[in-house]
Amino acid sequence: MSSAIPRPHQQTTPSHRTVDSEGEIHTVLNVLDDTDCRRIIGATTNEAMAASEVSEACDLPLSTTYRKLDMLTEAGLLAERTRIRRSGKHTSEYVRIVDDVVISMDETDGFEIQVSRRDGLGSATQGFSGSGFNE
Repeated sequence: MSSAIPRPHQQTTPSHRTVDSEGEIHTVLNVLDDTDCRRIIGATTNEAMAASEVSEACDLPLSTTYRKLDMLTEAGLLAERTRIRRSGKHTSEYVRIVDDVVISMDETDGFEIQVSRRDGLGSATQGFSGSGFNE
């Protein structure tokens, strides 16, 4: 991907957004550090899946699957949408909405997280930036 990484001192455009919230940075880093979340991201790469399908594909309990899906949608890596059925019993389905997550660090321990949206699902690039922190 050849889009520029927004820096805090640069003006943002509609296709870029820089977020300074350490809470949002923690959210993204936490889901990327979670093995089950990474498996779900991989499972939803090519198609939208219902929670039960994700649970089966990733061999996770359904309760765990729902918790991880909530974490991933909150982090902005998955989108939840409604699967319409003729029977009238609609269900939620989840789809991966990002192509890349890039973490950059500078010489002052500052860092930036760039999340590139997938084509056809919103082409905006969302950036998270902040300084280094300890947990």
